[in-house]
Amino acid sequence: MTLITTAGSSSTAALVDRRDAPVASSMKLKRLGDTGVEVSELALGTWQYQGGVRPLQTGIELGATFIDTAEVYGTEPVVGQAIRGIRERVFLASKVSPRHFRRQDVIKAAECSLKQLNTHYLDLYQLHWPNYTVPIGETMSAMERLVETGKVRFIGVSNFTVGELRRAQSVLSTARIVSNQVRYSLVDRTPEDGLLQYCDSHSISLLAFSPLATGFENMRRRDPSDALGQVAAAIGKTPVQVALSWCLSHATVIAIFKANKVEHVRENCAVSGVELSAEHRQLLESGIRHNRRTRPERFVRRLVRRALQYAGRNLGDPTALDHDRAS
Repeated sequence: MTLITTAGSSSTAALVDRRDAPVASSMKLKRLGDTGVEVSELALGTWQYQGGVRPLQTGIELGATFIDTAEVYGTEPVVGQAIRGIRERVFLASKVSPRHFRRQDVIKAAECSLKQLNTHYLDLYQLHWPNYTVPIGETMSAMERLVETGKVRFIGVSNFTVGELRRAQSVLSTARIVSNQVRYSLVDRTPEDGLLQYCDSHSISLLAFSPLATGFENMRRRDPSDALGQVAAAIGKTPVQVALSWCLSHATVIAIFKANKVEHVRENCAVSGVELSAEHRQLLESGIRHNRRTRPERFVRRLVRRALQYAGRNLGDPTALDHDRAS
C-alpha cells in the first residue's frame, strides 16, 4: 500500500490507498510468445517462497508484474493476498500438477487454483511437467476448454523437450502453446542444445526458472576466475545482477527469480534493461563452468521418469484439490 497525504488536509492527514494506481517503472517488457501481449522480462517466482506479501508487492511496484506460482508450491494463497485489489495490474501464471492431468482433474485443479488465488481467471496456465501415463490429447483438450470458458487466457508447459512440445501443440485445435518453463542459467545451459532455438523459431517464450542456480553460492563456486565479479565491476552492477542480465540477454527468455526479502527484490529488478557487451558475455560463458545435458542423458532421464510414473511416483505431492477431496 502507498499512503499519501491528500491536498488541503489538516495536520491529521487523510490517508489514501493507492494500490490500484499505475507505478512508474523502467522494467523492460517482452512479448509473450505470439500473443501480442507484453509482460515484464523479470517474473516473481514462488517455489519454496517464504517471504510473505511484502516482497511480492515490492516487485509489482517495481514493474515485475508477472507472478508465477503452482498448485504444488502451496503459495497460491499468499500470491492471492499480494495481488488483492491490483489483480488487473498483474500477469498471473500457475501450473497444474501431473497428478491432475486427466480431463476433469485439469478443470477441477484450475478451479481450485482460482479459488486459492481469489481471482476469476489465470493469464497463463501451465502443465508442470510431463505425465507419460495420461494421453497428452486428453490433457490439452481440458486446457483448451479452460481457454474457451474464459478461465485461462493462454496455455503454457514446463519442463518439456522439443519433441514433447511438438506433440502437445499437435493435439490442440485452435489454441497455441505460448511458453515453456525450464531451468536455465549460466551454470545450466541445457536449453541451448535445441530447445532455445526451437522456442525462438516458433514464437514460444522460454521462461527460465532458477536463473541464479537455486542459490547464488552454487554459481559462485563454478566461477573460479571471478568472471561475475569482473563484469560487475566493469558495468557498475552486482554479480547477481550480472547473472540475471546474461539470462535476459536472450530475446526469447523471461527470467523467473525467487526472493524472500525486499532488498533482494529491489536488487534483482534493478537489472532490467541492462545490456551486456559481447565481450562480457564471452567472459561469463567461458569463465563459469556449466552443465549442458547431452541428448542421450536427457533420453535416459525421460525413461526413468516414465518408469517412476507408471509405478505411481513423480506425479507431484498432494495439493489443495486433493485435500478438499479428502475432507
